[in-house]
Amino acid sequence: MRLKHIKNADIIINSSNYLVKNPKEYKGNWSKLFNNENPIEIEIGTGKGKFIIENAIKNPNVNYIGIEKYDTPLVNAVKMLDNLGLNNLKLICFDASNIDEIFDSEIDKIYLNFSDPWPKKRHEKRRLSSSLFLSKYDKLFKGEKRIQMKTDNDDLYEYSLISFEENGYEIVKTDTNYKDTITTEYEDKFIKKGKNINYIYVVKK
Repeated sequence: MRLKHIKNADIIINSSNYLVKNPKEYKGNWSKLFNNENPIEIEIGTGKGKFIIENAIKNPNVNYIGIEKYDTPLVNAVKMLDNLGLNNLKLICFDASNIDEIFDSEIDKIYLNFSDPWPKKRHEKRRLSSSLFLSKYDKLFKGEKRIQMKTDNDDLYEYSLISFEENGYEIVKTDTNYKDTITTEYEDKFIKKGKNINYIYVVKK
């Protein structure tokens, strides 16, 4: 889906205290930025921020980092965060293909919500549940590796199930008609249209 450009999006997000402008400098030391040893959970492709912001409000003892490649959707996240005063949430405008450059053995859980399915075979390596990305994620986790994924794309769901198992993950729970208490903007749209939501939760020791 083509993003609608927002004028001065980069200026708007860079003026927010929630945006981490130099994420590579915190590699291996994100707990110091949050000034505590609470678990750190990241959402790759955080979009407009609804999911991660609601989680941060609901779970003050968990630190959240939302990662989004494009600055335009983050404008909405920044606006949502105005006057909330959350100490357990940070945003990063960064390409997830280089995610191993900003984290090292410090993440407790990864959320993959409605990622681009990249349906063409030649684009397989771009899928966030591909072996290429899963090998990068392995370097990020602090201990037990935990990934939660939601997608409206049935083919990506089936592909991901196979990819997770081939890369040593145990499939703990799956659901092809999942109902979540905290949703994303895309999720709300799909539900209104009657589209089923696919869910996967996996762990790797």
